[in-house]
Amino acid sequence: MQRPDFYRFHQGEKTLPFADAEYEARLKGLRAIMAEQGIDACVLTSMHNVSYYSGFLYCAFGRPYAQVVTPTDTVTFSAGIDAAQPWRRCYGDNITYTDWQRNNYWRAILSVTGQGKTIGFEGDHLSIAQMALLDDFLKPANKIDIAPATMTQRFHKSPAELELIRAGAATADVGGYAIRDAIKAGAREIDVAMAGRDAMELEIARRFPDAEYRDTWVWFQSGINTDGAHNPVTARALQRGDILSLNTFPMISGYYTALERTLFVETVDDASLAVWEANVAAHEYGMSLLKPGVSCAEVTHKINDFFAERDLLQYRTFGYGHSFGVLSHYYGREAGLELREDIDTVLESGMVISMEPMLTIPEGQAGAGGYREHDILFITEDGNENITGFPYGPEHNVVG
Repeated sequence: MQRPDFYRFHQGEKTLPFADAEYEARLKGLRAIMAEQGIDACVLTSMHNVSYYSGFLYCAFGRPYAQVVTPTDTVTFSAGIDAAQPWRRCYGDNITYTDWQRNNYWRAILSVTGQGKTIGFEGDHLSIAQMALLDDFLKPANKIDIAPATMTQRFHKSPAELELIRAGAATADVGGYAIRDAIKAGAREIDVAMAGRDAMELEIARRFPDAEYRDTWVWFQSGINTDGAHNPVTARALQRGDILSLNTFPMISGYYTALERTLFVETVDDASLAVWEANVAAHEYGMSLLKPGVSCAEVTHKINDFFAERDLLQYRTFGYGHSFGVLSHYYGREAGLELREDIDTVLESGMVISMEPMLTIPEGQAGAGGYREHDILFITEDGNENITGFPYGPEHNVVG
């Protein structure tokens, strides 16, 4: 039996998150970057870039995946275990590599790039081991890190992306209402979280009947578990007076959105109320700052000053917001569009960014717990549009 190093296995119909014209526009932008930097072929290896430029969101499970873009071609590379699913879910060609010989992945890529070319790669993703194999198989004349330029391209959302993100934010609200309805003293975090997740998955299936459904999740935290933004769900039972953190994260075709809210079970004490109201005020102030022409660092410093005036800055735990698009908790991050002191990116129309101030008061102090509000905003020509609908603050979120 002849065992090929790689082959094409195409069956079924292609179904993509966006129209072909959307991917052509993205690839045109990438090819302009390539021409400017003298790159012959880009070897994209990250989940976020492969998804952005092809529509295919791979599941690595210990195997490497890629997309190669040249001035004329776009080809995704996938493992045999996935059969034809990658081809059905990608724009352009797809090549399947076999595991009958080690490094057939690179032999397949070589068949498209050739040797001795100038290769674009993702410096923030490609491992040292894979870089050595790239050098060995492709023997590039030169290598250029394409990651910063692709990140900058992803900053600016197309109308189709904005429509999908808007649907994601509405889905996050659906999960939020399901969670609020499930909150009561004695309920477990896990039970409340499942109510929100199930509601969102059903909503995504209703809105996107042709999509693949994966990776929608909820972090619902109570009491001391609210101290960190990314603390996993537990089986802790809710108690009267508990601080709660509601976090819903629908995932639609690789596009993550989020809703995050502070709540209390049945009642809130005066010390907690004071911290909560201060964080809500910072949230509203921060949202008012998000507009074209303002840098991420400027917004950050102004909110820092707001908290410092109230003797609360020492309780801030991270930056005040980040971009949205092809993004997830396990891949992708437009690190150049975060609200931090060290980010000088200037906001422009077409960008999407969150406002999410968080204060963590340590256990043993009055008002102990983590307070966080989170809205998603489109930057417009003259300001912003808030696409999050779930209400925030004490008037709405003392529940159960």
